[in-house]
Amino acid sequence: MDDKKRKKKQKRTRNVDWAAHQDTAYSRDLKRHLRTNTAVSELAPQPDIPRDFTPNGLVISRSRKWAFVQWDGREDLCKLTDDLAQRGAALAPGDRVLVERINGELWVRAVAARRTKLSRPAMDHSGGEEQVFAANIDVLVVVAATAKPVFRAGLVDRYLIAAENGGVTPILCVNKMDLANAEPPELAAYREIGVHVITTSCETGQGIAELREAIRGKISVFVGHSGVGKSSLLNSLQPGLDLETREISEATKKGKHTTTTAKLFHLDGDIRIIDTPGIRALGLWQVSPEEVAYYFPEIAEHAANCKFRDCTHTHEPKCGVREAVESGAISRHRFASFQRIRESLEENS
Repeated sequence: MDDKKRKKKQKRTRNVDWAAHQDTAYSRDLKRHLRTNTAVSELAPQPDIPRDFTPNGLVISRSRKWAFVQWDGREDLCKLTDDLAQRGAALAPGDRVLVERINGELWVRAVAARRTKLSRPAMDHSGGEEQVFAANIDVLVVVAATAKPVFRAGLVDRYLIAAENGGVTPILCVNKMDLANAEPPELAAYREIGVHVITTSCETGQGIAELREAIRGKISVFVGHSGVGKSSLLNSLQPGLDLETREISEATKKGKHTTTTAKLFHLDGDIRIIDTPGIRALGLWQVSPEEVAYYFPEIAEHAANCKFRDCTHTHEPKCGVREAVESGAISRHRFASFQRIRESLEENS
């Protein structure tokens, strides 16, 4: 391929919009898949509660048998009905619920249909149940670090898939810029596909104002590896919040868990954030190996040039995706991430 054609391909890839893929067969399949996959089934309310009930509470945090709910101008601890308590994934921070006082005790009696969600397979691997860890959010802030721990693109890409699968807008926040001389080189590929990238430092204040404006007036959820600085970012966004933070383990170079359960925080300036415990791996809910390419917009675009409609982009001749990788139109780290995710789903299917 000559330089003129290569530059033309690279320019076309940089114009890919993360939220609206070009009108290829792959993009149409993705939209059809998402319409089916993001339909949130409502948990049927009690027989004496109409299906069109009006929620009066917002879940702040929850455990197996209770939920901390904002309702009637305050926050209260509420019990869960048996059917809600028995379903471990039936309630999540951000859920809109019906709270009633019965015999002097507060009960969560029904959950409204979710507008958006973030979910993964249940951590106990009990029969493929879905675990929703945030509901009705607008923005997913994927927090990574330049160092301590090092930037890992694999988890970022998995969260981008979870965001699109749940109908949520992603932001990539790369923290601890004070520990690096330059940005991680992988960030260019995310900007090219339209992901909003914000670089921050809780030590110098870099990017904090930009992050605050990006999530103002929205419900956001902060996710990422342990130790990337999610709690520190919340402390920077809201001086005086004083959430506990911990240093990185020098032995493992990995983060230690500070946040132990997902919780919704109301900050000044109309900012609402769900902070989640750090994780080292993210399972993908209802994503098959064949569907992974739909969630990589640059791969979905160039897949239209493949000779075979069901090309896996691994070994087939005349593969438009591999040609784009060789030409530089698709970043090698994104293609490698696509391959790892696809292989992991094949192993677990």
